[in-house]
Amino acid sequence: MTYRILAINPGSTSTKISVFEDDKEVFLKNIKHSAEDIAKFPNIASQFQYRKEIIIKELKSAGQDINTINIIVGRGGLVKPIESGVYEVNDALVRDLEHPIMGQHASNLGGLIAKNIADELKGVKAYIADPVVVDEMQDVARISGHPAIVRKSIFHALNQKAIARIYAKENAKKYEELNLIIAHLGGGVSVSAHRLGRVIDTNNALDGDGPFSPERSGALPSGSLVKLCYDGKSEAEVKKMLNGKGGLVAYLGTNNAQKVEIQAKTDKKWKMIQDAMCYQIGKEIGAMAAVLLGKVDAILITGGMAYGKDVTDKIADMVSFIAPIKIYPGEDEMRALAINGLMVAKQEVSPKIYK
Repeated sequence: MTYRILAINPGSTSTKISVFEDDKEVFLKNIKHSAEDIAKFPNIASQFQYRKEIIIKELKSAGQDINTINIIVGRGGLVKPIESGVYEVNDALVRDLEHPIMGQHASNLGGLIAKNIADELKGVKAYIADPVVVDEMQDVARISGHPAIVRKSIFHALNQKAIARIYAKENAKKYEELNLIIAHLGGGVSVSAHRLGRVIDTNNALDGDGPFSPERSGALPSGSLVKLCYDGKSEAEVKKMLNGKGGLVAYLGTNNAQKVEIQAKTDKKWKMIQDAMCYQIGKEIGAMAAVLLGKVDAILITGGMAYGKDVTDKIADMVSFIAPIKIYPGEDEMRALAINGLMVAKQEVSPKIYK
């Protein structure tokens, strides 16, 4: 039997949808949402019907019969911390996607739309897979230095787990047999220590930990940050500095890493900022090597910035002594969602229950 899988990945200004027949992608659409359209809605949750209707419309326009879909997988959102895996969208998950305790994000809509469409079809189930709040951290990694603040696991779990399994398959190994350091270089940067199939430590790539990135400030000197908070800036302004207007945007006025790489070839300031970002990424990879006690099978570099040879070369110069390096540029999240759904359909994995 060939399984037809619909993958749904809502972002802040776009909604990506794909249809797969087993592991072959037969349809892909990146639906762009204008700032004016998004501004009509008071919050992300209220965008539900708007985005669902556009998805159905695009599928019909492309001749993709929704009634032939066997399984639907949506991008998971900021629900409570959970182990890695595939989760059926049940009532408890719907509740926490509608009222997320970890914050609002467009990805929260993925599971909700998947569930709503699945309920309208006969015998179809909806799932999410490896949301950003996957939490397998060892307890010692949670301690921050003050009991009022606990370190959190928020990282590019979907892509990191998918890349780890791809690397394992390429090397005739199981993911659960390997110790890996994976650096996802996107709008945010997450660097994680994968020990025998579990992410035992990672930086919070969402709002203030680890290396700076195209849009995020990363970990800042705490004393200076406290002073800034009491220097007439609102909480919203400071949060925007940390996530959205930090990193390359703050230093160079752009979040386009490719543009920075080109400009850095002739501009000393741009090169210094790019080198500093790579320096911090390399430094974080070194820290994760310590977490794994130096027993590292490979360092995998992925995400959009991994297309930049100057960036990956700079990082490699710092960390190649630790373990072999493999580059997987880009982030094929749609395929990762579909493959997780396919594994469930073929009973290669059992879906977990969200409570």
